Amino acid sequence: MRDIIKATHPSWHKSLQSAFRVMDSEYLEFLKSGKYFPNRDNFLNAFKTLPKSDVKYILFGQDPYPREESAIGYAFIDGKVKSIFSQNGLSKEVNRATSLRNFIKMALVAMGRLEADNTSKEAVAKVKKDDLISSIFELKDNFERNGVMLLNTALIFTDKKESKYHIKQWQPFIKELLSQIDSSVELILFGNFAKDIKKLNLKQKTIEMEHPYNVSFINSKEAHNLFANMNLLFHNF
Repeated sequence: MRDIIKATHPSWHKSLQSAFRVMDSEYLEFLKSGKYFPNRDNFLNAFKTLPKSDVKYILFGQDPYPREESAIGYAFIDGKVKSIFSQNGLSKEVNRATSLRNFIKMALVAMGRLEADNTSKEAVAKVKKDDLISSIFELKDNFERNGVMLLNTALIFTDKKESKYHIKQWQPFIKELLSQIDSSVELILFGNFAKDIKKLNLKQKTIEMEHPYNVSFINSKEAHNLFANMNLLFHNF
């Protein structure tokens, strides 16, 4: 794993070395095979662009998107999405990514651009967007400006049948990594698999929410309270 650790931000090197050291040896051999996605060059991307000292939150989703072109090493950042919005509301790519679609709608409600009782595509189409971001990578950058690291409970994907297996194999890594992160960092847990992180008895405070895959997430008060002040959809906030 030395080569991929070396590609991350230097502030993470020691923590990642320790985290990989506690993983199952056979699973580490599997990781060397590269028979998964994001590939070996990308599954640690979240550690490349956000220095350890800048982390205020770690957002845990479940596992990477089940599409190779979409899974790029950041939770909820879909690499297949070119534009977030279209003339008809959200872009086709966002509409096909259920969790991302609901997250964007939640953010629009939280910032007062959408009414909670009407988040239809017609309503989204009418939203004032000239001061909003347009690309998925701008969303990633805005998360990181707020100190939010975008991880999953499993950093790789092979197929849905093996999701629970991969999540289990990454648990020692996650536990060791979090043991070396300051207690002031808060953990944002999306869905039941992420909530299992609480069982690791770590020092960080957790913020638990339903998974954005659920349409009810759009009007989640917990999500609104947390993300409203992050201005995730604004240009140059």
